[in-house]
Amino acid sequence: MPASVQRIEPPPSAPAVAAAGPSRPMKTVSGYRLPGEGSSSRISTITVVALLALWWIASHLRWLPPLFLPTPESIFTAFIDAWQGNLQGGQPLTEHFAASMLRVFGAFALAVATAVPIGVMMGVSRIARGIFDPPIEFYRPLPPLAYLPLIVIWFGIDETSKVLLIFLACFAPLAMSAQAGVRSVTIEQINAAYSMGATPWQVVRHVVIPAALPDILTGMRIAIGFGWTTLVAAEMVAATAGLGQMVLNASNFLRTDVVIMGIILIGLIAYVFDLLMRKLAKWLVPWKGRM
Repeated sequence: MPASVQRIEPPPSAPAVAAAGPSRPMKTVSGYRLPGEGSSSRISTITVVALLALWWIASHLRWLPPLFLPTPESIFTAFIDAWQGNLQGGQPLTEHFAASMLRVFGAFALAVATAVPIGVMMGVSRIARGIFDPPIEFYRPLPPLAYLPLIVIWFGIDETSKVLLIFLACFAPLAMSAQAGVRSVTIEQINAAYSMGATPWQVVRHVVIPAALPDILTGMRIAIGFGWTTLVAAEMVAATAGLGQMVLNASNFLRTDVVIMGIILIGLIAYVFDLLMRKLAKWLVPWKGRM
């Protein structure tokens, strides 16, 4: 072998690499390591336990008066009283719960059925975007309490005005997310479908909507949050039952324990629905977030 030629060592074989020690799998997105779901759940559990412990200590040591910070035991007692119908009005908690669930999820279902098709049309058609974009962008930043009096004047104080107010709060984020999802579809995907003989309807059904589905599901999670946020405002209008009405009625009598109990219930219901939406997203769009 000539002296000017250097010997090149072959790369280590697979058994040699394995002998060096097993490598820990790593989830990466664009080179950045993502934390595992298990560790995130443990951290969340520790955080919740720490907050509950801090609440218990602060309320029992009277860092704040009971009017401002009731004890966890008083919140549980208020829950039992509400369940048995021993609060103001005499209505059981199940009646308040059913009324709020019907209003929120009824309005949410109507918003999904109308806002998603309109958002898809806004993404694929300039005419639809020119028609629907101005009114949506106009009322989207407005707080629900701003147009609540107008809805009451137009539709009265029955269930229609309450459902309509929650519907409008859910409609805008759903339409905007559907439009954004459609606009994220690449032209290569569309041209590939057309080159295989797909019709425009087939392109929308089999290419555009599946590609926009992750954004649509994210918009649904955001929209239901706006719906629960608007619930209290909707039930301000001559409501006789509902979690928001229960909270407002308790605040008039300075029942802070009932107010906090109602807030916790609304938060838990919204959180459970959000968890279900996450599971649904993993089932419908398993490719989301994978490289």
